Amino acid sequence: MTHFSQVSPYFLELRDVHKRFGGVHALQGADIAIAPGGAYHLLGENGCGKSTAIKIISGVLSPSGGEIILDGRSYGRLSPLQALEAGVETVYQDLSLLPNLSVEENVGLGQQLVDGKGWLLRGLNYKLMAATAREAVQKVGLEPTRKLMQSPAADLPLAIRQRVAIARAIAAKARLVIMDEPTTSLTRQEVDVLIDLVAKLRAQNVAVLFVTHKLEESFRIGGEAIVFRDGRCVAQGNIADYSRAQLAKLMTGREISANRYRKAMPGQTELLRLEGAGDGAAFQDVNLALAEGEILGVTGLSDSGRNELGLALAGHRELDQGLIYVGQQPLRLASPGAAMEAGIGYVPEDRLSEGLFLEKTICENQTVLILQDLLTRLGMISSQKTRQAAQEMASQMAVNTSDVDLPVDALSGGNQQKVLIGRWLSIAPRILVLHGPTVGVDVGSKDAIYRAIQNLAEQGMSILMISDDLPELLQNCDRILVMSRGALVDELTAQEADEERIYASMLSSHWEAAE
Repeated sequence: MTHFSQVSPYFLELRDVHKRFGGVHALQGADIAIAPGGAYHLLGENGCGKSTAIKIISGVLSPSGGEIILDGRSYGRLSPLQALEAGVETVYQDLSLLPNLSVEENVGLGQQLVDGKGWLLRGLNYKLMAATAREAVQKVGLEPTRKLMQSPAADLPLAIRQRVAIARAIAAKARLVIMDEPTTSLTRQEVDVLIDLVAKLRAQNVAVLFVTHKLEESFRIGGEAIVFRDGRCVAQGNIADYSRAQLAKLMTGREISANRYRKAMPGQTELLRLEGAGDGAAFQDVNLALAEGEILGVTGLSDSGRNELGLALAGHRELDQGLIYVGQQPLRLASPGAAMEAGIGYVPEDRLSEGLFLEKTICENQTVLILQDLLTRLGMISSQKTRQAAQEMASQMAVNTSDVDLPVDALSGGNQQKVLIGRWLSIAPRILVLHGPTVGVDVGSKDAIYRAIQNLAEQGMSILMISDDLPELLQNCDRILVMSRGALVDELTAQEADEERIYASMLSSHWEAAE
């Protein structure tokens, strides 16, 4: 039932909202208040109720209790159509674009769907759809060329797809845009573009709600922090009034230091060396050395060659020039198996599509690389050995689970990442390549993963950390290498590195090329 509420300065409020999934009380009296034109950052650990809250606001889930006040009306629950009609648009992590439809169709159909009360009538106005899409695409800083407008969404780069998703919200006359982890896979330049778009939305009195783990970006954008813990809102206020440490404590209930984790010194023995390495396309003439127990960071823009360098070390991409030495042995890493035999483990950036078998159990995910070691004398896989190995690794990585036989997709993002890292530790690598080790991971799980990385290095493992999260590199690495346009352009020690110096190096050859 819907009724009018008292006049409120807010476009949206959740009041004492509850949500139960069987015996799980996901939201336990959550409160949120969002005013027109404001920027809000929904912060909290994975599992705290953030995703449940935005699904209730979007009409995807029905609350078990409480009140939703939207645009002056009170609801016990919202349908997706009611949310859309009121102007609530959600840009999920997967962007929810229809991959086989063109940019024009993805952007322009939404408003006609709302106007048709959920139905696309036979009299679909293609001329209106095209005009609506062109106007919205221009507002997000894209040129509405025929090639772009007719391109299937699946063929576009991620940063462009994200702008198309925001254009869809603009075309639908959104009054609140919810962005779920919007910067997870974006470079700093792409993040700058997104922040500019947010400012333009706010100037049009559109509210923006970010669901994010990246505090640095939240502070750059400004606005209000909404902090969730254990299904409740424990704080809402101007984000500038909080320190990073205060927000971390509100999210986790414990003190988490923002200081450097790295205390130990690396050894002197060289475990990995690249001499004049190149793949003929993404990077060339790369020379680097990695010592025993060292944590070496590699960063750069998305086209810098950093990702392809990691793939080459993992045996997923062959060199066409130069050499890779592991110890003093020159090797040709022509396959992932060859890299594993050389003692190199590789944790990919995208755990969902490149790392985990989501439908399989925690146990199966953690032991898949060591099945040969878990055989009985009859050549069968020992379930007892398998469970024991999985439980030991889950304990080592502090995976928060009561049962390793649960499906891995039942875990939070942070615990999934711990499972993936644990899988590669099962082969006892001498060298571990970590690509984006905490992408999409909450602040508490980041702390646990960083402590595990430090412990591995102290035990003598060499770690190559590829990341565009500059605070992550500064907190963990002994040295940081910067790549640009396929080449190493700078090397910084922990003592001399800072964000501005690193970022300037990342852009240096781009500026030179432009000149």
